[in-house]
Amino acid sequence: MMDAANQDISSENLATAIANTSLAVSDQVTGQEVGNDDSSTTALFFTGSILDSQKQPEDSEITLTSHGNVNFAIQSDQEHEMDGFIHSNEAAIIRKQGMTIDVSHPDWSKINKHIFILSEAGKPIYSRYGNEEKLVTIMGVMQALVSFVQDSDDTLQSLVAGNRKYVFLVKGPLILVAVSSLEDSVPQLQLQLTYVYHQILSVLTGAQLEKIFEQLRNYDLRKLLGGTEKFLHNLLDMMDRDPSFFLESVQCLPIPVHYRDSIASSLQHAKTKSLVFAILITENQLITLVRPKKYNLHPADLHLIINLVNASTSFQSCESWLPICLPKFNDSGYLHAHISYLSEECPACLVLLSTDKDAFYELAESREKIIKRLTVKSNCIPVISEAITTNKYGLDYIIGSEIWHFLYKSKTYGQFVSPKCRPPYNTVEEQTRLQELYKYLHHRMHASAKPLKLVYRLRSQEALLGWISETFELYAVFNPLVSKTVAIGNVKRLMAIIKQEEDKLFIVNARTF
Repeated sequence: MMDAANQDISSENLATAIANTSLAVSDQVTGQEVGNDDSSTTALFFTGSILDSQKQPEDSEITLTSHGNVNFAIQSDQEHEMDGFIHSNEAAIIRKQGMTIDVSHPDWSKINKHIFILSEAGKPIYSRYGNEEKLVTIMGVMQALVSFVQDSDDTLQSLVAGNRKYVFLVKGPLILVAVSSLEDSVPQLQLQLTYVYHQILSVLTGAQLEKIFEQLRNYDLRKLLGGTEKFLHNLLDMMDRDPSFFLESVQCLPIPVHYRDSIASSLQHAKTKSLVFAILITENQLITLVRPKKYNLHPADLHLIINLVNASTSFQSCESWLPICLPKFNDSGYLHAHISYLSEECPACLVLLSTDKDAFYELAESREKIIKRLTVKSNCIPVISEAITTNKYGLDYIIGSEIWHFLYKSKTYGQFVSPKCRPPYNTVEEQTRLQELYKYLHHRMHASAKPLKLVYRLRSQEALLGWISETFELYAVFNPLVSKTVAIGNVKRLMAIIKQEEDKLFIVNARTF
């Protein structure tokens, strides 16, 4: 069996994939019906190598599922160890320290999650690690793989070899590729690639992107994206540690409802003719949002706004004005964002979104009105600061010797709540492992082939419980010595507390202009 530590993503191995796959399809394929729920799905089995020119063991097979989308998988009963891989969080720290892991470095192929963006012509646009200029050959082969499958009127979705997943997403003139050896499922990686695509659209609208490549198919998009790499980097780093992305929801800052209502009321009174959304956020949490009655703001768009604010420290020193496209709201045009912090002492950021590109001074006046009401009339700024720094109104007190951590998502509100990490998840390494556990549990619950309503799994280091109903999703981690009965009892008590404190944990009644 291939050793996971020796698997790489070199252009030679990907080239071998094309050659072997092409040979297999043309000469060795026999069609058989697959026993699953979709009787129209046909699987074609053939031997060959996807990523390595080595001969595959007898207990492996490559499965090609043909129903409008293509997935390749090298399957085996053997488990692969993760030894030798560098976690993407560690690589991100190296990048932030000003160092790089270039493609020629032996550790480059050991990073456990790569993200690539290229044009449909195979021209490099972005690589999470390394200089994309040195990845021309690899990206060219990726483009060839996609084109090879497209020639058969199909879409390449994923390649799986050992514990490496290669996930492809074709969006208009762009091809996005994720290579991961983590717990991320194929749908989760596709969602991450969609977020990356949306991040590009936040800079260049969908209409602009299509027009550029219609006029010049071989255009180097980096000319227009220059300087925005930090936003892509930050987004990918956030997705590695923040469950809000795979939960497709937003976490709210826990705060008493009367304070939240006062804050929302202050935002309401600053309404102008062109103001569309007024948003108050802190780090990765939403404090409040005011919107027009006929419009909603999708969590995916809120994540882009949060990423924009978190990725740049310049917003902390002055009022800023910039265009941003929110793809879920309107992928063909821009809104214009006035971004500022409430004060030097309060780490809450105010984002005012307007349809008018010349409304900077108008929204600057609105900001002054908001701050005046928050300071003089309601005195909410100290409350916001305290809630942010101490998590005073959160559910940290629930964490103890039995229940170690949890995620609770309200489907009704599209929001989730989670406590701060405590031992044993008080180190970066353990928090990363916890995130991987939640991704695994989320995938098991949402697997398209066999979705589950309730899962309980006992592992050596912890017990996992997942529960999905029509109104909520719950993922919890327990002491491994806790029995299933005790764990369920803890969950029932947790649910009762969340229900009791619902208006403090979530934005229950969203304010409108």
